[in-house]
Amino acid sequence: MKSRFRSWTDVQIFLAVFREGSTLAASRKIGMAQPTVARRIDVLEHEVGLVLFDRGNRGFRPTEAARTLLPLAEALEAAAKSFAAAAEALTRPRPIRITAVFTNFSPAVTQIFSEFTASHPAVRFEFLPTARPLDLLGGEVDIALRITRRQPEPALICRRISTARFTLFGAPSYAAKHGLPVSPDDLAGHVFVTYAPDDMPSIYHDWLAARITPGQIILAFSEYGLLEAAIRAGQGLGIMNLKLAETDESAGRLIRCFPPPDEMSAAHLMLISPEAHRRAEVREFTKFFAPRYAALFK
Repeated sequence: MKSRFRSWTDVQIFLAVFREGSTLAASRKIGMAQPTVARRIDVLEHEVGLVLFDRGNRGFRPTEAARTLLPLAEALEAAAKSFAAAAEALTRPRPIRITAVFTNFSPAVTQIFSEFTASHPAVRFEFLPTARPLDLLGGEVDIALRITRRQPEPALICRRISTARFTLFGAPSYAAKHGLPVSPDDLAGHVFVTYAPDDMPSIYHDWLAARITPGQIILAFSEYGLLEAAIRAGQGLGIMNLKLAETDESAGRLIRCFPPPDEMSAAHLMLISPEAHRRAEVREFTKFFAPRYAALFK
């Protein structure tokens, strides 16, 4: 007889009867009426043209045919579970992956994320704090907050946040001992700390290095936070973002040496990958986040 097997449900029932040893125990296990379990076993045997169980007073005993089919039935069961898990994962929102330098994830910025998640509890975020430019088009990240002098890839969705301005800062302790330069041409006699990451260019290190001798740079850091700490400690003068230095400057912990040179200005951008922007939760987040984030830099 040609097999006409076509029901995954009957395989589930077959496995339950095989494992439990009777249609009554199987019915309790899978939540199905015992007569229905017995009938479906009969149907399955008819469809495959095999006797799968010997019926007796002690229940259903698997035949040799049933034992032969058991590994295949278990493989179907595993495949069905994998299918269900994959389908569930596809319906569950992926995290929105955001990259920026560590200092961008300030308490004020974190508060914006908290406000969004309060009204969108199903949306999750994955933060990648790094100065290295991750590949948006290649799928490394969904959103990037970047300060850059380069034109972004035309395919990226771009929101301009502000113009980032930089200049030289020093601590009061440094100023008390050495004074402060009053212009980019007044750097002789001073020592500097600089930000020079290993895996990417730094236009601000290059700007400084072009105007002083190598011996005037006493420390170079690959982490921006270490640079800021060194400047605050009075170890040397260093270039900082005006916005990031704002609190320390207002409190008198840092002193601005001279107005920000135009050639140090850079665009502060929010970049979104086109693929991520097709997701409704990403569009909803960027609509919420961008104006609130930009307001912090006015």
